[in-house]
Amino acid sequence: MNASLDSREAGTDRQSGHDHCQDGHGQGHDGAPGPPDRPRETPPAGRVLVLRPHSGVSGDIMVAGLAALAGLGQDGLEALLADLGLGDLSGRVRLAPRTVGGIAGEGLHVDLRPEHVHRSLGDVVAFLEAAAMTDRARELAIRAFSLLAEAEGRVHGRPPSEVHFHEVGAVDSLLDIGLAAAIFDRLDPAEFVCGPLPLCDGTIECAHGLLPSPAPAVSILLEGAMVRGLDSSGETVTPTGLALLRSLGARFGPWPAMTVERQALVFGTRVLPNVPNGALFALGPAAPAP
Repeated sequence: MNASLDSREAGTDRQSGHDHCQDGHGQGHDGAPGPPDRPRETPPAGRVLVLRPHSGVSGDIMVAGLAALAGLGQDGLEALLADLGLGDLSGRVRLAPRTVGGIAGEGLHVDLRPEHVHRSLGDVVAFLEAAAMTDRARELAIRAFSLLAEAEGRVHGRPPSEVHFHEVGAVDSLLDIGLAAAIFDRLDPAEFVCGPLPLCDGTIECAHGLLPSPAPAVSILLEGAMVRGLDSSGETVTPTGLALLRSLGARFGPWPAMTVERQALVFGTRVLPNVPNGALFALGPAAPAP
């Protein structure tokens, strides 16, 4: 899932086989990624959301982890889909058990029909404005799409308004970004802390050929993010996953002082050999200041 100008971008944004290509957290006042994050010495009051992206992060991983922490059953997921105007996906999106390397976790199972729709950022905004979302959830979702448009615009030398979405404007991206924003708003954490993002060299296959990993727009969205190398190859951080991290206000750093009340281990469908797979999500109250 990704934004492009006149062509389909590459990669596996869903880490479940949906082709995309390029595609933060802190932003400056002009919408650009902000400066590198600095860990806070004293956590704020309230619950803390933690993500440790062992083998990467994507849109479906974000949805699965947030949904698991929120305790959403199938009825809850389908209610949110209806609110988004995606009620025709009833029964085709579900949180399901997934096992990798003998370790049990969860994953988002999505059965979508191919869609070849070109949408501008304005089209996406209009779709979200018509959805039955809270104002905050809608703002978070629009911010994520805006970040993708800004990054693709920089890659192609065009203003964001001239970027035409293909996979990112398709149902699967509206699904990932819309659901993640709505569930995050429901969880309402006081702070969101993400571990270093694992990156690999290698290539990403797309309709136009091969792109380097990380793809150009991902590289732009990585500005200010904390990263680490992973002994693998190819795409580990997808455009949608990274745009969600930035739009949801994640800061990068070590585990904060907190009490873990809920946790979920989530797997995408792409399994990397010889590396620890999955992403760990945790939620709980921040430890009181000493």
